[in-house]
Amino acid sequence: MNFIHSQESLTTIEWILRAVVGYFFLILVAKAMGQRSIAQLRLLDFVIALIIGNIIAHPLSDEHLGLKGSLTTTVVLVILYIGSVYTVMKWPRIRKLITPPPITLVKDGEIIYKGLNKARISIDILLEELREEKVEDVSKVALALWEADGKISVFLDPKYEAITPSTYNLVTEPFDLPKTIVKEGRINFQELTQLNKKKDWLIHNLKNQYNTEIDNVLLATIDCKDNLKVFLYK
Repeated sequence: MNFIHSQESLTTIEWILRAVVGYFFLILVAKAMGQRSIAQLRLLDFVIALIIGNIIAHPLSDEHLGLKGSLTTTVVLVILYIGSVYTVMKWPRIRKLITPPPITLVKDGEIIYKGLNKARISIDILLEELREEKVEDVSKVALALWEADGKISVFLDPKYEAITPSTYNLVTEPFDLPKTIVKEGRINFQELTQLNKKKDWLIHNLKNQYNTEIDNVLLATIDCKDNLKVFLYK
C-alpha cells in the first residue's frame, strides 16, 4: 500500500495502482452522490464536481502527494454535498439561495432582453436552443424559461402545438413497450419465459418470417400482440 503515500518516485505499477484506485473511488463517489448530480449539473453539483476533480487529479499525477489525504477529503465533501442536498429539499428559503427561480426569455412570441442579460446568454444561444427544440420561429413560442440547470424550457402557443388523438377525443390503445428477446445474437430467455414462449417458437418464426437464424439477429423485439420485429446485422 506504499503507492497511496507520498514518495520521491513511483514505479510504473504504483502509478497504475493509483489510477485504478482513483477510478473506482470516483465511481463510488458518483454512486453515493446519486443520479441527480449526473443528470442535472446545478450550482451545488458544479461546485462539488469541480473541487473533487481537482483534489483527485493532483495525486494521480504527482508522486510527492499522497492519495490518502485526497480520498479522505473527498469523502468529507461528499457527506457535505449530500447534507446540502437534503437541506435544500427541506428548507425553501435556502433552496432559493442555491437554486434560483427560472428566468423568462420569451413570452407571447416576444424576446425579453432583460431576461437574456440576467441569464447571461446571447440571442445566438437562444436561437440555438430553440432550434434544438425544433422551433424555427420565436413568434410561435408562448413561453421560454431559462432553468437553474442551464436548460431552456420551451412552451409553444397552443395553435402551433401538434395535433394529438386527445385533441379530438379519440380512443387509443394502451402504451406497450416491446420486449427484447434477442440482442446481438443472444436470446433473452428470461423475457421468453415471461411471455410463455420457447426457443423453438423463436427459431421457427425467425425462419418463416425473416428466413434467418438467431446468430444473424442484431435485435429482436415482440409486443403484446405477438408482433415480432427483427433487425439483422448489415
